[in-house]
Amino acid sequence: MAGRFKDLMSRHRLPAAFASGALVGTLGGLIGLGGAEFRLPILIGLFRFAALESVILNKAMSLVVVASALPFRATTVPWAAIGDHWSEIANLLCGSLLGAWLGAGWATRLRTQTLYRVIALLLLAIAAVLLFAHDPMAGREQPFNGVLQAVAGAGAGFIIGIVAALLGVAGGELLIPTLVLLFGTDIKVAGSLSLAVSLPTMIAAFTRYSRDQSFAVLGRNRSFVLAMAVVSIVGTFIGGQLLGIVPSQILLPLLAAILFISAVKIWRHQ
Repeated sequence: MAGRFKDLMSRHRLPAAFASGALVGTLGGLIGLGGAEFRLPILIGLFRFAALESVILNKAMSLVVVASALPFRATTVPWAAIGDHWSEIANLLCGSLLGAWLGAGWATRLRTQTLYRVIALLLLAIAAVLLFAHDPMAGREQPFNGVLQAVAGAGAGFIIGIVAALLGVAGGELLIPTLVLLFGTDIKVAGSLSLAVSLPTMIAAFTRYSRDQSFAVLGRNRSFVLAMAVVSIVGTFIGGQLLGIVPSQILLPLLAAILFISAVKIWRHQ
């Protein structure tokens, strides 16, 4: 029975990679995510990769999605708009780069079941805040200002960097709410700023992962990685085009729904 299942998966491996990559890439381009919270359960549950191998593959695919989604979203959120928020990007990067390096090191030797549960609860809490405590049409008031805001931003970035590295995610599900709630950023702009923060953060974690022997999973699965990467880029292009059509009022509930689904999947993750 196990052999028949393995043969079946072998025949459908690339089509499944194309389908899942397209869906996750579209979400990434539309909202400003790497889509890793959806991809991680797929890599483990559907494709049967080991936990650490799944995290590394997830990180590689998220890196592709983040790098391609940023320019594809530029028609709706131009580069100048991103540049206007350089201080927020720098603030979050101060903490996220260090957190990503440390988190990637811990991921190679720590059990992550407890962390998955903590992150699931955190995602649920953020989803609730987005749905019930933030009106995208109201004035965007910042809870902190000056030095206190900078400290809060660096601290949030540090935690997000650790989480992103340990789970192989881009961290957009945490970065976007942080930008919206802490800095009062528009939801669509926050998506692009999240990608700008995620990209160097993920590169830092990816560099650290390259030192571990599990990194060889990328070489052993070249066809799978290439198939999912190519179709993910197509998906991010579609999502980037949809960004100009989908109203901001829909994006917050959509992000909250994604957070909730991700929380359930991560909580159930073994």
